[in-house]
Amino acid sequence: MSDPNIPAAKFPTTRMRRNRKADWARRMVCENELKVDDLIWPIFIIEGENQRQPVPSMPGVERLSIDQAVIAARQAAELGIPALALFPNTPDAIRCDEGSEAWNPDNLVCRAVRAIKAETPDIGLLCDVALDPYTSHGHDGLLENGEIVNDKTVEALVRQTINQARAGCDIIAPSDMMDGRIGALRAALEENGFEHVQIMAYAAKYASAFYGPFRDAVGSSGTLKGDKASYQMDYGNGDEALREVALDISEGADMVMIKPGMPYLDIVTRVKQKFAMPTFAYQVSGEYAMLMAAIDNGWLDGDRVIIEALTAFKRAGADGILTYFALDIARKLKG
Repeated sequence: MSDPNIPAAKFPTTRMRRNRKADWARRMVCENELKVDDLIWPIFIIEGENQRQPVPSMPGVERLSIDQAVIAARQAAELGIPALALFPNTPDAIRCDEGSEAWNPDNLVCRAVRAIKAETPDIGLLCDVALDPYTSHGHDGLLENGEIVNDKTVEALVRQTINQARAGCDIIAPSDMMDGRIGALRAALEENGFEHVQIMAYAAKYASAFYGPFRDAVGSSGTLKGDKASYQMDYGNGDEALREVALDISEGADMVMIKPGMPYLDIVTRVKQKFAMPTFAYQVSGEYAMLMAAIDNGWLDGDRVIIEALTAFKRAGADGILTYFALDIARKLKG
């Protein structure tokens, strides 16, 4: 039997360039197209009022005080961006070994959620679930005798999750990579009357060197002790990612995420093909910083290369992308 993907006819009967001959023809047969609906915009929150604080390792990205985050959310909503992802830069003075600020109902994230929802109720808000923005040691979990303890960390993550759900968060996004946390969070949400809160699991999150600028942005780069290899995934592993995703789906995840993005497009494709779940990818801070360095030096055409890079996520199978370019690209796509 012939392969249906290989045309029977050969040149000159088949000329592949016929469908490329004009702009209208290229648009008509385009297989993957980037849309504003595909974008989630991560923003960093800081204390204070009327504060916009540049992140040096992420040119063009700023940490925003809550009042400025409200303005940003309004801009995003006007452009049709479906959701924001909120990440706090917690002052060192209120970090501790247990990360207890994570379940303070008046912490930065909770106040930001309430303020944004009061002004822009129709935009989705995604809240990270992990302890690293709140711990004095910079790890995503609780540290005992030099090791990250799994089950006690999950108990802490449950407290953080319910705290954020009460504030009005729409999507809980556990990025900690502890075993069993999706099931525990799903059960806690159900038991506390938050059955409609979605879970977007960081199902395959790798121990990557691409996270450096993010840690600068949230203030954890100077506090991190050691590395996260005991709970984040080895970048050499692909089959393991499928097992992680399968477990998270079985425990109640509504959506799954692969992180980082572009270096792991093969994982995005494998996950989407195997599970047919809503699948997201995070174009992480290091990817952003690399592109911006080349763009700022005039080595790459900014608009074109960013849209091409984001379209690669769509081609790989991603239903959406978390990207720091979201606002600018939404303006271009609306343009």
